[in-house]
Amino acid sequence: MIKIATWNVNSIRTRQDAVLSWLRKHEPDLLCLQETKVEDEKFPMNAFRAAGYEPAVAGQKSYNGVAMLSKRPVSEVRIGFPDLPLDEQKRLMAATIDGIRVINVYMPNGQMVGSPKFVYKLGFIARLRTYLDQCHKPEEPLVMVGDFNVAPEPIDVHDPKGWEGEVLFHPEARAALAHLKSWGLEDLFRLHHSEGDAYSWWDYRIAAFRRNLGLRIDHIWATPSVAARCRGCEIDKDPRAEERPSDHAPVIAMIE
Repeated sequence: MIKIATWNVNSIRTRQDAVLSWLRKHEPDLLCLQETKVEDEKFPMNAFRAAGYEPAVAGQKSYNGVAMLSKRPVSEVRIGFPDLPLDEQKRLMAATIDGIRVINVYMPNGQMVGSPKFVYKLGFIARLRTYLDQCHKPEEPLVMVGDFNVAPEPIDVHDPKGWEGEVLFHPEARAALAHLKSWGLEDLFRLHHSEGDAYSWWDYRIAAFRRNLGLRIDHIWATPSVAARCRGCEIDKDPRAEERPSDHAPVIAMIE
């Protein structure tokens, strides 16, 4: 069994102790982080090595940033899209663990519909689909995890009508994400859960977490061969209830 988790920590230096505590409690084999918000040389490598995890990092100052913390050996670590110059925005990292190619992605938020950042968001998702088309096959063992910044379906939003015109649930963003998924990926959480009111992100404002006014925008998707081996996928809401939390909760998948 391999346990793979994803968590947008919204600053690893702010959330370092919370992440270390969570690792001790859950002991995932691989934890993929987003929004680390720190340059590589300032990432707390030694703290995680002391906890038994080897970090692979791709960060930048104050914004974005992805990382992988692994208890098992990883290979073929790649940062960014393979056929493009490295983007200044550190949003993509891939590595192989136990024969599974894991893609860790922090998709753009988009800021405001119609803005250049929203156009960048749609282009990034389209580029990710091209990356899969060019570099992988749906028959391969592959997992894509991260903060996708899109809630795929109405069931993933506490107020679908209210959110429909917003960047996290806009029809264009959802269509772009659906096209990415149609390459040959399955939503592991939805394989095991059909219920609503299951979210991974809650705004810091308006007591959103206490009122469960959330969206499910953090995902673990996999190709069919991996999905068939998935024995469970859960959202751990506990860290969101702690003091000074990230606005996101971890998502965990157990793969046989």
